[in-house]
Order: sequence, then structure tokens, then C-alpha cells
Amino acid sequence: MSSKADGKGGPRPPSPPGPIFPPHLLPRGPSNPAQTMVDLFWARFTARNPGKATTLLPKNELAQRLSKRTAAKDLAGGDTKTTSTSYEEAAAACREKVAQIVRECRRVNQKYRDPHFDLDYDLKNVGHPNCLRSLGSSWADYSSGPDSGTEGSPAPRRKGRPKKIQEGERRWRLNPRSVKRVSDIFDDPKFYIEGPTANDIRQGADGDCWFMAAICALTNKPGLIERVCVARDEKVGVYGFVFHRDGEWISEIIDDKLYLKKPDYEEKNSAGSQRNFDRLLWDEMDHRQDPDEHYRKTFQRNSTALYFAQCEHKNETWLPLLEKAYAKAHGDYAAIDGGFTGEGIEDLTGGVTSELFTADILDPELFWKDGLMKVNDEYLFGCSTGDWRGFGERKGIQELHAYSVLEAREVDGHRLVLLKNPWGRGEWQGAWSDGSKEWTPERMQKLNHRFGDDGAFWISYKDLLRKYQHFDRTRLFDDKWKVTSMWTTLNVSWAPDYHDTKFAFTLEKSGPVVIVLSQLDDRYFRGFEGPYSFGIGFRLHKAGEKEYLVRAQTTYRMTRSCNVELHLEAGEYTVLVRIDAKRTDGKMHPEEVIRQNTKERREKLLRIAMSYDLAHSKAKIVKMPEEKEAREKHEKKQNERYRQKILKREKNELQRQYQQECRRFKIEAKKRAHEFAWTKRHHEKLEAKWRAAEEARQKEWEREQAEMRPAGRNGRGDGKCKLPIEKGQPEAEAKVENGNSVPSSSTDLGENTPSASTNDTLKTDVVENDAEKTDNAGIETQEDLPADELAGKTRHRHHHRRYPHYHNNHHHRRGPPPPPPPPPQGFEDSEPESMMPPCSPLEVSEAELDSMVEENEREAHRIIHTDRGPFVRPPPGAPGPGPGGPIFPWNAVAVVGLRIYYKIDDEDGEGKEGVKLKVVRPILYYDSESDDECKDHHEKGECDEWEVKKEVEENKVLDIDDSAKDAIEEVEGRAKE
Repeated sequence: MSSKADGKGGPRPPSPPGPIFPPHLLPRGPSNPAQTMVDLFWARFTARNPGKATTLLPKNELAQRLSKRTAAKDLAGGDTKTTSTSYEEAAAACREKVAQIVRECRRVNQKYRDPHFDLDYDLKNVGHPNCLRSLGSSWADYSSGPDSGTEGSPAPRRKGRPKKIQEGERRWRLNPRSVKRVSDIFDDPKFYIEGPTANDIRQGADGDCWFMAAICALTNKPGLIERVCVARDEKVGVYGFVFHRDGEWISEIIDDKLYLKKPDYEEKNSAGSQRNFDRLLWDEMDHRQDPDEHYRKTFQRNSTALYFAQCEHKNETWLPLLEKAYAKAHGDYAAIDGGFTGEGIEDLTGGVTSELFTADILDPELFWKDGLMKVNDEYLFGCSTGDWRGFGERKGIQELHAYSVLEAREVDGHRLVLLKNPWGRGEWQGAWSDGSKEWTPERMQKLNHRFGDDGAFWISYKDLLRKYQHFDRTRLFDDKWKVTSMWTTLNVSWAPDYHDTKFAFTLEKSGPVVIVLSQLDDRYFRGFEGPYSFGIGFRLHKAGEKEYLVRAQTTYRMTRSCNVELHLEAGEYTVLVRIDAKRTDGKMHPEEVIRQNTKERREKLLRIAMSYDLAHSKAKIVKMPEEKEAREKHEKKQNERYRQKILKREKNELQRQYQQECRRFKIEAKKRAHEFAWTKRHHEKLEAKWRAAEEARQKEWEREQAEMRPAGRNGRGDGKCKLPIEKGQPEAEAKVENGNSVPSSSTDLGENTPSASTNDTLKTDVVENDAEKTDNAGIETQEDLPADELAGKTRHRHHHRRYPHYHNNHHHRRGPPPPPPPPPQGFEDSEPESMMPPCSPLEVSEAELDSMVEENEREAHRIIHTDRGPFVRPPPGAPGPGPGGPIFPWNAVAVVGLRIYYKIDDEDGEGKEGVKLKVVRPILYYDSESDDECKDHHEKGECDEWEVKKEVEENKVLDIDDSAKDAIEEVEGRAKE
């Protein structure tokens, strides 16, 4: 059935073949339209070359040197050192920095002013308080949108803005009014007064209760806070601290300036700035001789005047300075707003934190004996309430708040736990609370407890498990532990799965091992996190074994790291990494953040970008020579196969066109033969009709001639009659025999016979004009005729009068009647001309093939990466430049590191390494189309790629609780059979 779609009734011309998608653009799949559409969608959804910016500053030589040093350590089997070595190196560097600053300041007789974290100058710089405010990471943090030309201006607060945006502007709630040095704030400043204790801690205006809770946990174990505050010179005003970041210790130096709640007395009171209502009220109430001095003593003196964290004692200073150093290490005070107690304990101790939900505790008895009873010894604990939602308080316990576990005791058969609220107030109001009936003087003496709303309270173990939903348990390491670490960068697919790149390590000696998989702490470069967030996990395999030993994964809260602690035998092990990536709409990429802050926040951008570069420099991939060679070989093989596909497609297309031309040639030849036969038959019929008509007309003419022959005197017509001859006609004598006039020859008849074009004219001649035509044509007159003929002529006139119709129709005919029209002209009784058959397809040259490959790649790229391809346009609000525009491709890249802690014995030397760690990347590239061929070659001893491929597939086994586990094992079982 012919198609009518083209409006002409003929067959629709074949559509040109679509492009062949290169292997780097589209994964292979079944060649059917539906599957191709799905593959096209995923090919467009995923970035062609996933990648992540690892250097934000131009020509960052520091990051490059650090990257080279890290690469050298990775090639040597990872960075291995004792857990105390890294701390000692950082502490020594910190002491040296402080000593150098002290010498410099004494040389010029000036107190130390930190140029990189100057609170005083930053507060007076009204535009951008860099010490308080982080770089914005979403478009809601800027007044300009992604297409606006305005850069760097903060988003103004407008009435009715969405709640999400208002929560993102928390930085505007940090509003200190003045800055002063420690010596100007405190009457008799002391760094420690009776040592650091949990009772010293009072949280300030920042939302860092998690960090305060972590400090509370450290204060209950002697010496931990002193390990963080390593050096100071209170007279010069310089302090040095160390923190644990991404598996290693770093040092931080600060001055002694602190934020205050109240403005200075000298601050302007104009309408253009924040009005100093405190001074106005003070001037109205106090009329002393020196009001400014009394104002400072009342509002800007001692710990209660501090805007952020403060100690309980009015002259103690260690807590606000420690909080300031931690804020500087992360860039600003806003960066430490919100977090988890376990992360804070890790940063202050270098330990490893494990999350535990109360609902997941299998044996509460074991948790009490092997967990809480070892607090302040092997572990530090924190707990919190309201993991997902909550508000207010329940019997004195605040929702969505962090607490510290200070102690666990058994008294008179009662299991009790001492908790600390970092606010310094707000206590449990149930059993064993202050003033409850459970307390006796003996029990208060045994537990060394005193009543008072200081934030410290005892609670029973049973109530602890009922009221708190989450525990952070941090393992502490001493000098008997060593650690080996290594980092790498992984491309994360949209569908979470165990990655092809994996870690492998060799354990030289059996013993307890703590394996930690972590990602970079993006709190240190807030603003450059990017639109992707990651949840990480891993699976531990014994080398050569299919089933895994143990799994670990991040929970819903702490996503910075996950770990597992177990006893391992000596041998080789493999760690498979699983990363779950999520993309947040509205989050900016690092290059967009740079563009928005380059003009107005240069100092802030330089500082945070440097932190970003140094963090990512440790994870740059250094390709081995065998990796490069294998990749080049694979790409060459893929490109050749790709070219062969295009060549095959072109040959098939040419063959198809040739076959189509052959079919068209046969059809046309058959059609022309049919037309020729039909035309021949038609002309034969016409010719037969013409001859029959000619014969009939001839007979009719002869009959008419016989009727009109004149009779003689005897009435028999034996006389002769000479017919008049018109001028212009060939002369010919008519022979009258028995009344019949016969032409002289057939030639004359044929020459005088009018053609088909003049036949109608002869038929329409009018008889009434015959006499005039005869005279004018020169017909012979009566004088020329004999007497007998003249008499006959006279008789003819009477005959015309008697038979006028005979006269009109027959008298003036000068020859036979006109013949019928001849057959149509142009037909020749011969075979049709022969047609030229189509030529066979020619070979494709290399130049033509190169041109086809380029054209094919352009077409494939157009279909995949433009909105003109066969894809459903994203709905309004989808990520992209606008509704109907192209979707931003999936481009998730994560930086992860593996740390392995293991115990060492006394006989083990300092230089002996108990763990060798390496990153195993898939350096052998293979194609599923050549599996059978490769397997055949391997059986012949010509290829070892099949075994490597088989090993890779065996290592990527599904989890035991995966829904597809049974189906996969059934397929594998049948394959083995």
C-alpha cells in the first residue's frame, strides 16, 4: 500500500540514517528505537567528561608542590606515621610560629595584630564582614541572579521571603557591636583558672552547641584541652592552637581581639548607622563625672560582655580564644554554625567517631559495659535529641540540641550517666534530677554532685535511652597506634553502586584495625561545596574471596566519614567504595562563586580558595605509565571499531540504495514494455477502424457518382460530360464509364485527398455560393460546350430545381469524399530504447571516511547536548538556564580518602610499616563485544585480559540484602553449570 503522507500518492522516500553515537558519548545497548531513546537520555543526562576544579587560584604553586609530595607518598604505599607523629609536628610548628611572632612584636614594641583575621577592621568594614560571614553558595545569597550583571552584593531581606532563604541568611543574625583586646575586657585575665573544666563553658550567640559539647567532653579527660592550646604569649597577645583536619593536624595562630555585645561609648549615634540606644539610656540615667568609663565597666567588662562563647569565671579566657581559633581555621564564625558533636571531638582529638542510633542498639547491656563505662578512657561520648524534628523541651531536655556525656557510674545498683548542657543552664527534671527523691547525702558524696542550675545533671541509663535518640562515640588513639592514609578522586554516577576504583592494602600482622573512609571536610571552604553532596560507604573483602567481611556506611546525619573496627588476620584486603550523590537545585558551582565575589571580597576569596586548593591537592590522580599505555591502546581500539561501524553503515546504505535503484530499474523497464504493448494494440485498432471507414466512404462515393451520372437522349446516359475543373487543382480528365468516375491513378487520389485538418472545412462549404465560386474560378462557360451537351446542361438545371438537396450535396463534388483522419502520429513499430542499469556501489576512501566520522560526531553531539534532540524538555523549575532549556549534565566528582589505624608492639621499629596501601584503578579497558574473542585468545595463551575482567566482575558482588541478589546468583549458578 502506497503512503499518502507526502501528498503525491507515491511511496515515501526513505529517511536518512541517524548518527552512530561514539563510545564516549553513548553506552552500547540493543539497537531498537525505544532503547535508543533511553540511551540518548542518559547520554545527555551524564557529562561527557566528568571533572572537578581542583585549583581555584591562578598558578597556585603551593598546591602544586603539595600535590607532588602527596603523589610521591602514594607511590611509596601511602603516608604512614604514628598517630602522635602528625600532632607533634603540628604542635612544634605552632610553637615556632608563636615564638617568631613574639620576637617580631617585641622588636617593634607592638602587640600582635592578625592581618588575616582582624576582627576590629572587619567589623568597621560595613560592606562585607569577612570574619562573620561565609561566601554564599546559593543564588539566594546574592541579590543578583545567574544572568544578572550585579556581583557580590548580599541579598536584602524582604518581607514574605521563603523560609528556606531566610534560614540561609543566618549570618545576618551575627551582629556584634564592638571589638576589644583581652587586656581591655578583663580586669585580671587568666588563660586557665583551676584548669579547663566543663563548668567553665557557656555558649554564645553562635549556633555551635555541637562544638561546645565536644569541648565539654574533652574537659573531663585531663590533658586533652592542653593538647589543643599549645602555645601563647598573653602579654603580646598571640595564641597558637592545633586542630585535626582530613586525617592530619594543622596549626592556627590568632591575636587576642574578641567581639563584644555592646557598642563603644564613642560610637556614632546618627540615623545612618545602628543607633547606640545603650548610650542614650546611660546618659539619661548616669550623670557622673566620667560616664564613658562607667559605661565600659558596666557593659564591656569581663566574660559576660563577650558576644560569643565565654567562661563561667569572669576572668578566664581559654574558651573564647579557642572558639575564635576554630572559627578562623574554618574561615569565619558562620562556618561553625551547626554540626555534630562527634565531628567536633574528632577535630580536637584526632579520634574516629562512630554514629549510633538508640533504636539500633542490639544489646543495651553490652552498650553499657563496652561503651559508656569506658568513657574518658578509650572513648568520648556525645548525645543529642530531635534528629529530624522537634521544638521546645521535654522535662528540661532541649530538642534539637547537643549534650556531652561526662561520666557513667553504678551506685547502689543504679546505672547513672552525667550529662552536660553547653548552655550552662537547663537540666533534666525527672528521676535523679536536682532535688529529686532519689538523692541522699551519701549518694551526693559518692557522685561528687551539688545542686544548682549549671547545666550538669545525672540521669538514669534507662531514661537516657528513652530521651536521647543519637550517640556519637569517638575512639581515642595513643602512641601505640599507627595510621596509613591515601586519597583519590572518583567520578560518581547517578545510580549509586560500588565504584570500579578501589583501595587495596596488605596487613603485615594480625591485630585490631580501624578502617575509616572519609571525604573532604567542606566546612573549611564554605561556599565552594558545589551543588553535589555525598554519602559514602565501603565494603571490606578478603583478597580472592567473593563474599565480603563487613560493611560500613554513613547515616542520615554525619556524612563526613564512616568507619568500622574489627580484628583482622594478616593478609591482603580490598575496600570497595560506594558513593551516593545528590544534586541540590540552586547551589552554585565554584566558578560561579568566584565570579560573584571577585570584585568586592577579594581577601575572603583568596583565603577560602587557598584552603580549597590545598585540600584538593592531596587527591590529584597521578597516572602510572602502564595506565597511560593501556588507556591509549583502548582508545585506539575503540576509535577503530567506531570507524568500522561508520564504514559498515555507509556501505550498507550504499548497498541499500543500489538495490533500490535495481528494483526501480526493473519496475520502470516493465512499465515501459507494458506501455509499448498497450500503445501498439491501440494503434492497430485505430488503423483498422480507419481502413474500414475509408472503404465505406469510397463505396458511398461511388454510389453517389452512379446516381448523379447524366442520362443520354436515349435515357441511358451514354453521352459524355466534361466536368468543370477548378483552377488551382491538378488537371485530370474524368473517365465516365457506366456513370462511375474513376481517378486516373491511386496517386492522384492520394494527392487530391484533403488531410484531416482540412476535412471539416470542405464539409462546411455553402452551396449558395457555388455559382460565384465557379465564375471566379474560371470554369468553362456554355459557349465552349457542344449543342448536345448544352441541351443536357439545361436539363440539369431543371433537375437542380426539382431536387435542390441533391444539388447542394453532390453536384459540386470534385473528387471522392475525404477519408477519415489518419492514425495518431509519432508511433513507431519498434522496441523501446534500452535503459542504463544502475552502477554497483564504489569503495569508500579514507578521506571520505574521515569526513563521515566528523559529520557523525557533530550530529551525535547536537542530538545529545542541544534541546533540538529527541528529549523531553524539563519542567519549569528544573535545573538549567530556564524552562525548556538544556539540562545541566550530571557531573558529580568526590574526593575520598582511606585511613587504616592499627596497633604496633614495642618490638616494632619506628620505621617499620605494618600496612601497605594503594589505589587500584581499572587500567585494563575492554569491550563487551570482544569478550568471546578475548576469551578464545586467553585459552590459546595470547591474552590475559579475560582473567582481569572476570576478577573485576567477581569483586563487584551485590550486598547480601540487595533485592537482586537471588536473581544474580541464580544466573551465575546456571553459568557455572
